Amino acid sequence: MPIETGSHQLGPDNGSLEVRTLREGMASKVGHDLIIEVRAWEGTLAIAEDPAQSTLALSADPRSLHVREGLHGLKPLSDKDRAEIRKNIDEKVLGAHSITLRSGHLELAGDGNRLSVHGNLTMAGNTRPISAQLDVDPGGRVTGTIPLTQSEWGIKPYRGLMGALKVRDSIEVALDVRLPSR
Repeated sequence: MPIETGSHQLGPDNGSLEVRTLREGMASKVGHDLIIEVRAWEGTLAIAEDPAQSTLALSADPRSLHVREGLHGLKPLSDKDRAEIRKNIDEKVLGAHSITLRSGHLELAGDGNRLSVHGNLTMAGNTRPISAQLDVDPGGRVTGTIPLTQSEWGIKPYRGLMGALKVRDSIEVALDVRLPSR
């Protein structure tokens, strides 16, 4: 089994957490699909002898979101564009509400290559149930992309240029972490 029992600390030192957005609308060509890096996050993956007792807890500071890359726009993102996007995330999308995932139910596939996570995700002050599938490789790398719909958490997707440029309601959160070896 690739994941050893015990407590595994997760964070920027051994992994990455990203938010990926896509744009739409009549003016979508002037916007960018974004890869947003979460710079301040931490988590604990606790694998128990009894798999039913295993847990995952993650927390992220929404003010640490940083636009790493803007894709498919007419021109590259400037520092001013990045600052404006960050300001909009803080003021119009997430606010200063902490983002947390608490899972009290994990299932590790018999071959140890897949981890099913079931729990509650809190964003923008709203909590909803969530399930996710994560891949586990033999070297202890855990990866997965989790699709989310912003409006399910009461988040109104960003709109600019009088509604002609919009961020799609569906986004993706990507986790890629290497569990520390013992």
